[in-house]
Amino acid sequence: MSLKQVFGAMLSDGTDKVRAINRRYAHPRLAMSKSVRIALLCLRIYLLVLVGLLVYKFIIVVAH
Repeated sequence: MSLKQVFGAMLSDGTDKVRAINRRYAHPRLAMSKSVRIALLCLRIYLLVLVGLLVYKFIIVVAH
């Protein structure tokens, strides 16, 4: 068995496991209220802003 086949088998096994987990948790089991959904949306936006600031800072530091 070649090294390429071994890595291919490991990768396919890992992706199968990830897909199984994604299928299992594709639909939430708990009902979320509208306020919880809004709070989660705000947190996502906040996270994107923080990541954007980090990228901006990195570009500024590298360019200088």
